[in-house]
Amino acid sequence: MPTPLLDVEGLRVVYDRAILLGGVSLTVGDGELVGLVGPNGAGKSTLLRAVSGLVRWERIALRGTRGEITVEGEIRFLGERIDQLPAHQIVERGLVLCPERRRPFREMTVGDNLEAGGYLRPRGRAAALERVLRLFPRLRERRHQVAGTLSGGEQQMVAIGRALMSAPRLLLIDEPSLGLSPMVRAEVFAAIAEIHGSGVSILLVEQEVAKVFQLASRNYVLSQGRVMARGTGAELAADEGLRAAYLGL
Repeated sequence: MPTPLLDVEGLRVVYDRAILLGGVSLTVGDGELVGLVGPNGAGKSTLLRAVSGLVRWERIALRGTRGEITVEGEIRFLGERIDQLPAHQIVERGLVLCPERRRPFREMTVGDNLEAGGYLRPRGRAAALERVLRLFPRLRERRHQVAGTLSGGEQQMVAIGRALMSAPRLLLIDEPSLGLSPMVRAEVFAAIAEIHGSGVSILLVEQEVAKVFQLASRNYVLSQGRVMARGTGAELAADEGLRAAYLGL
């Protein structure tokens, strides 16, 4: 296995009394594309939000209110603990989340959305923007259009492009094909493969399991906040019980 880039050990997230993650451990090696699959409600998005520092921010924001979030475990990136860092410092270190449901700044133009993604990397912003526009030529055409008026597929391109503007070493991508047509899904998956081919490591959460297994060198199956299995796509797909219980294949 490549040198570990991300190392998660015993990650546990509890909201009020609900266990969202029950002691998850996983690694992403330098240069890898790793898949994270499982049924809805398994805790996949919670894991990405915890790794990227957003759950810690939510814990602070909810302090003193009815709900309470407890986070335990260790998260290391490039060998250093990051689980106590604020989200923006995690981004500065090269770990960036492209969130579920796209979430562009709807009142801003495509260009302004992308520029906002590079605010921590001002020196390389122009070159990063040109790389994004080459990856997604449609965004060059839509550069001055308000993001909220774009199609779902174009908004997903903006979300991925905005994340790339931070020059990630590791990109966490959450459900990129959600709600997209088959043609646009294929375009988004091709872009993810190209991003990985450029040297960016990726942890990919996606419901289209067969496509994840094509792209990823290794995979984790998550259910009810726990890792139920791990292995290559071929290994996991060959397990009939696993296929029926968790993969929908």
